[in-house]
Amino acid sequence: MLFLRLFIFTPFLILANCQARRTIKVGLLFVQNVSSLQVGIGYRTSAAAVLVTKNKIREDHVLDGFDFEFLWDFDECNEILGAGKTVDLLEVKKVDVIFGPTCSRPALISSALATYYNIPIFEWGLTSTRQLTDVKRFPTTLPFSVNSYSLAMAILGTLKQFQWTEFVFLYCNDGDDEKCESLKDDVQTVASAHEELSLAYTFRIQSKKLEDMRAAIVEIKKRGRIIVACVASGNGSKRTLMQAVALENANNSEYVYIMAETNSRGFVVEEVGGKWHYLWEGKFDDSDTFSTEDSRTSMANLLFLVDNMGMNNVVTPQYLNFSKNVIEMMKDEPFNCVEDCVGEEYSSVAKYAGQLADAFYAYAVAVNRLLTANPQAEIRNGTMILRNIGMTFEGVGGGDLTVDPDSARTSEIIMIGLNSSRLPETYGKLIINNQSVHFEQLYSDEVMDVWNGRQRPKAKPTCGFTGTQCPPDFVRDYLVIVIIIVMFLIFAVSAAVGAVFYAIRQKRKEIERQDELWHVEASHLKPISKKSKSEASQRSFASGPSTSTKLTVESRTETTRFIFYIYQVRNNEVVAANKHDFRPQLTDVERSELRQMRSLDHDNLNKFIGLCLNSQQLLSIWRYCSRGSLADVISRSSMQMDSFFMLSLIRDIANGLGFIHTSMLHFHGYLSSRSCLIDDRWQVKISDFGLNEVRGMDKLSTENMLWWAPEVLRGLEQRSKEADIYSFGIICSEVITRSSAFDLENRKEKPEEIIYQLKKGGFNAIRPSLLTDEALEINPALVHLIRDCWTEKPSERPPIDQVRSLLRGMNDGKKGNLMDHVFNMLETYASTLEEEVNERTKELVEEQKKSDVLLYRMLPKTVAEKLKAGISIEPETFELVTIFFSDVVQFTTLASKCTPLQVVQLLNDLYTIFDSIIEQNDVYKVETIGDGYLCVSGLPHRNGHDHIKHIARMSLAFLSSLAEFRVAHMPSERINLRIGINCGSVVAGVVGLTMPRYCLFGDAVNTASRMESNGKPGRIHVSSEANHLLTHVVGGFRTEERGEVIIKGKGVMNTYWLLGENDSVPVKSNMRKRENTPSMARSITPEI
Repeated sequence: MLFLRLFIFTPFLILANCQARRTIKVGLLFVQNVSSLQVGIGYRTSAAAVLVTKNKIREDHVLDGFDFEFLWDFDECNEILGAGKTVDLLEVKKVDVIFGPTCSRPALISSALATYYNIPIFEWGLTSTRQLTDVKRFPTTLPFSVNSYSLAMAILGTLKQFQWTEFVFLYCNDGDDEKCESLKDDVQTVASAHEELSLAYTFRIQSKKLEDMRAAIVEIKKRGRIIVACVASGNGSKRTLMQAVALENANNSEYVYIMAETNSRGFVVEEVGGKWHYLWEGKFDDSDTFSTEDSRTSMANLLFLVDNMGMNNVVTPQYLNFSKNVIEMMKDEPFNCVEDCVGEEYSSVAKYAGQLADAFYAYAVAVNRLLTANPQAEIRNGTMILRNIGMTFEGVGGGDLTVDPDSARTSEIIMIGLNSSRLPETYGKLIINNQSVHFEQLYSDEVMDVWNGRQRPKAKPTCGFTGTQCPPDFVRDYLVIVIIIVMFLIFAVSAAVGAVFYAIRQKRKEIERQDELWHVEASHLKPISKKSKSEASQRSFASGPSTSTKLTVESRTETTRFIFYIYQVRNNEVVAANKHDFRPQLTDVERSELRQMRSLDHDNLNKFIGLCLNSQQLLSIWRYCSRGSLADVISRSSMQMDSFFMLSLIRDIANGLGFIHTSMLHFHGYLSSRSCLIDDRWQVKISDFGLNEVRGMDKLSTENMLWWAPEVLRGLEQRSKEADIYSFGIICSEVITRSSAFDLENRKEKPEEIIYQLKKGGFNAIRPSLLTDEALEINPALVHLIRDCWTEKPSERPPIDQVRSLLRGMNDGKKGNLMDHVFNMLETYASTLEEEVNERTKELVEEQKKSDVLLYRMLPKTVAEKLKAGISIEPETFELVTIFFSDVVQFTTLASKCTPLQVVQLLNDLYTIFDSIIEQNDVYKVETIGDGYLCVSGLPHRNGHDHIKHIARMSLAFLSSLAEFRVAHMPSERINLRIGINCGSVVAGVVGLTMPRYCLFGDAVNTASRMESNGKPGRIHVSSEANHLLTHVVGGFRTEERGEVIIKGKGVMNTYWLLGENDSVPVKSNMRKRENTPSMARSITPEI
């Protein structure tokens, strides 16, 4: 042990000698004026325990270099006082650690406060509630007292040791309304967690009166023989209970009584001044007529489970020395208890003072460990201190005490009974650690030592608790009847067994028959004969456009995922076989699912035929739908769909999905427009449901993930009904816009980029466009429904029943047969065929327009048009424009904390917000250089004096937008800008031939740059020229004079701060059609 201490403490000793001494403020909460608690936790007989321990800390060289200042107060076991005194210690006296309170209710409040302040708090004394051991709730709390849950676990260990499986619980709250209620709850919790243990009955005694006790024993005798009892301590309740036991003849060898106590020494009753007497000695009041010997006899079957307190129920020399030192040192500094601590009642140490001493020593060792590992560590950090608390050390009682790494003291409970001499003896020790209990046997012969020569009592007597359950000897008295009954039973059992076996066999046959229905043999699948290339001109199952609305069987070609067969078993029916990459070993659960899937039948559900297990590749077989998938129909641009047609398709999908959600499948999981098939009657059939384990192993392209919900893409949640609703929303957007998911054909982003943005999410998460053809009469409620379906939070998406209800209300009174409607549409389609041909001829022109749009994003439209025409661009002078400069404050420092990719992402997120603000003003974005941002208003087209107004509004909007902006990888960081504005004349022109750039030249540009560099974070710095335009020409803005400022290259200038815009001034828009798209950064460098 000495070597261990030197190993632990020597490094810190060396460090402490090199530093100035520091003081640890120790807060203490005691009970002073509650007479019934003086023996256990009284201030005058326990406080000096910390002084005794302080000397031991010095001897062991723990926390060398530290002094202790003790600050104490009295909570008197009162919650309100406990809360106030704890706050005083934490807020006013600024203690580094608290020891106390010593009662459960104030301890809960103090522990909660200590958790808030992250200050370590050590509970001792009578804090028996289990709640204090909840590390998640109280991460800075360490109870050194035994709680009621540990007692319940000790009861469990005792019952298991003697193989008792059934017991009853008897309790009385008279005199202590907290102790037995806590123990009762924890005993019930432990019993319910162990199936082998049965709490047969719980009975509450009304009062501690003898007649109530006797009534309880009469009731208990009918219910059990192993009785766990709990009554108040110190008021004679235990003696009265055992008197009732004797009077009701419930103290014979059939009965065992177990009392679990935290504030008891078992059969020994402690008094003030160190005196004690046995439990059977003395009378609590004059009404007690029980003799000492009778009382002693009644306790022959009584077992006590009490806290060991490191002494094995033996007062060791170490403890005697500790007790003597505590009483003597109460007269020393800082307690100075001289006159108040005189008297016989203060001549013996408090029962639980040892816990206070042990807790103080454990705290010192934990802090020493923390500082040894990190000398700069904060000694008030309760969480870090308790992480270093795991240890085993010698307690003041002479035994080893263990504190586990989860910040809970390992409880040691001893079992005490009366030996053959009717004197207390320790029979066992129970070690409780978290959810485990270990019984250490201290007796050699159970029968002779524990039961005094008698057999161990049974949990339930052979003839029952009332003695009336002993069965008659039928074999002897009714031999003939017994033989007949036995033969009849044998016959009945044989018949029952036969019937069960027959039923099982029939069920197995039925399961095998049903399995044969979904099992498709490869030999029964006949490939479809293919047409010649000239004949197979119609659209395949998953490729290019077609002018046909119906796909013939022969036109179907094998794709990556599908192959088509003629299923000879079902009257040569055409089927579609979905190819899978994974061939699992089917379990009974999966086979049951396949049987149920085959029995599913709904108008809007495609029929599942079965699995082909003996082909080269696992195939799931589905009914063939001649018109292909919904994605096929949408991709045929020549196919016209009006609002009635669209709503019918959407309603079909919702009906099919509703059926799936109420079936045993619960959800689809992979819903998309490709899994929504259309039959001859234009009815949607949802396919590819079920088989989740198989589909989860399929290799899907990124494009197939465009229908997946964001939470599924992120891997945060499994596939669910809510994810199906999201996929439904994406499909609806395809239908009403008559385009593919996210309109991939017309987007610049690749599927991988869209998936990345979907995972990223956010307030303005990416979703498909809902711009529809103006000729279509789309119900606005349908658009709102789609947006609700694809909202980011799964919990906010409407359930399928609500979706179906809303769709029924969108009919607008239209009735009719969908097929008739489709025929009318096809007639209209025939008339539009010529228009489609003309439309195709315009595609080349559209491609040219796309190139022009890209060029217009690089240069102003007027400039680009001249360059396209081969006309040279002459420099142009603009007499009065407004130039805007900004940069990010301390961008270099911020960038040093980021990787290059994170810097790019940060600037992209920031400039995306700025670009959206520019679009609302008549402002031309010249360029961005790193964190610098250059804009101008008044060119390339002139807008009078409105240029200063647009720049001012844009600047104010920039600053306002920063309030909500967060750096994605550093949410705690905030972005700030310096902004400078100047007005003046500039010259603009195109410079260079390769990658030409539109540049600005002039002194006004330099001045605007100086306004920005000489500005302040979060302020808009404007020149006197800009201020004149804002306040005297345009008006409506509030500025503040900054005063004269020395500007590099300019000398002294009088400048101003732009404060805001007056709300009462109407905003006049002079916006023209933009000639470029400011959201794209330009490579145009101003001349500064």
